[in-house]
Amino acid sequence: MSSKQARGPRPLWKEECGVFGFWSETRPVADVCYFGLFALQHRGQEGAGIVVTDGIHVDIEKGAGLMAEVFKNRVPSLNGHCAIGHVRYSAFEGNSFSSIQPLLASFASPCGGFLSLAHNGSISNAGKIRKLLEAKGCTFQSASDSELILNLIALNPAASAEDKILQSLELIDGAYSLILSAGGAMSEDGRRAPAKLIGVRDPYGFRPLCLGRIGKEEDREFVFASETCALDAVGADFVRDIEPGEMVVADRSGLRSYRLRKTAKRSFCVFEYIYFARPDSDIDGLNVWQSRHSMGRQLAREYLANAKEKNLELADIVVPVPDTGIAAAIGFSEESGIPYVEGLIKNRYVGRTFILPSQSERKATVEMKLSPIRENLRGRKVALLDDSIVRGTTSARLVSLLRQAGAAEIHMCISAPPITHPCYYGIDTSIRRELIAAVASKDEICRIIGTDRLHYISLDGLLGSVNDSGGERMCTACFNGDYPTDVTEVCS
Repeated sequence: MSSKQARGPRPLWKEECGVFGFWSETRPVADVCYFGLFALQHRGQEGAGIVVTDGIHVDIEKGAGLMAEVFKNRVPSLNGHCAIGHVRYSAFEGNSFSSIQPLLASFASPCGGFLSLAHNGSISNAGKIRKLLEAKGCTFQSASDSELILNLIALNPAASAEDKILQSLELIDGAYSLILSAGGAMSEDGRRAPAKLIGVRDPYGFRPLCLGRIGKEEDREFVFASETCALDAVGADFVRDIEPGEMVVADRSGLRSYRLRKTAKRSFCVFEYIYFARPDSDIDGLNVWQSRHSMGRQLAREYLANAKEKNLELADIVVPVPDTGIAAAIGFSEESGIPYVEGLIKNRYVGRTFILPSQSERKATVEMKLSPIRENLRGRKVALLDDSIVRGTTSARLVSLLRQAGAAEIHMCISAPPITHPCYYGIDTSIRRELIAAVASKDEICRIIGTDRLHYISLDGLLGSVNDSGGERMCTACFNGDYPTDVTEVCS
């Protein structure tokens, strides 16, 4: 769909979440899952949950809030073989208990059994899938895409969990990194089939998903996670990324890989590198910190070229907006020769402002989260390095903080291009009329947020920083409206 068509999108139920799964017959799977989710807390702060199964029984604990709040009294205690977990961020729907994951479903035919599911992403043909399921008599407890996926799989008549999943996902378009546990099904000899841990990544590869292993190969202790930082947290070794369009099954027989029949152009979300992923993670062969450092170096080259062309003075110091601006600021300083200085101190007990649901919450959180170091800022021309400008409210508050601290000039330097289009694949970049770069010129944005200058990295510069100079592997729809899938349904 072209950018001209995507003018008035409705609010969407989006989730930029973290998923984790662990299979073992010797280790307490719930405890491992708990620590893995802690490492992914940056991906979702509104809800969390863990499901454990031994293939016959299921134990679940979930609730609203941070990991420490949800599990302060209890972690699932079942001595199972398989655990999956989820940390949740919902941009629109709110945090009703029915939407907190993992979700559970049972199925009666042909062999019976149950599935639990943790999902990161957003499907772009959700309306079509909902109508299909409603025609089959399905009712829903929430408006989440994840419930649609789970019900579609549970209602599929295939005999095995693997076939149910593969056949169902052929009908789905959009972004999904899924971790599922399956159990309770009867095998051909009348016995209960063992629990299975299953990881799936959509054919576009929008969202990250990796495979890890604890111990030796014969130990058969397998981990799926959104990011490699979660593998590190539980002592797992990175094996590989799950490929786009791949499903990997782990159980006591080892690992098996399957391919979805549907193929698509690889379209990994570049915003994962810009903002969402933790800097110590490696995703699809690229380190997140290093990619942000490269963005900063490229942004500096463009900043210097602009200053030379227009005969402008350079900043005196480079100041990052912690934490996602730090790596870019270091690269910017190294490339430009302008000293790197800490000018803002972060209160680390305050959450991420971008993923808070309301503007009032984001504004209040910025005020609590960051404090200026006045002695480092007073009288200086500051190159302020941040990862992105979405609505402009956070940027305006940051500029105001530096003004109050005595900064002589503020050059806002952004390691993402202008965000002009909504994301339909799991990141809340709002509806288009709320995106400041979609409704205001660069000079107007300068006036609105109060900065003296504004410098965005170019799209070509960004893609070069993530080793995709040809634009063949990344989704950049939020910058140019070039959506990899048909988003007509969600734009109507």
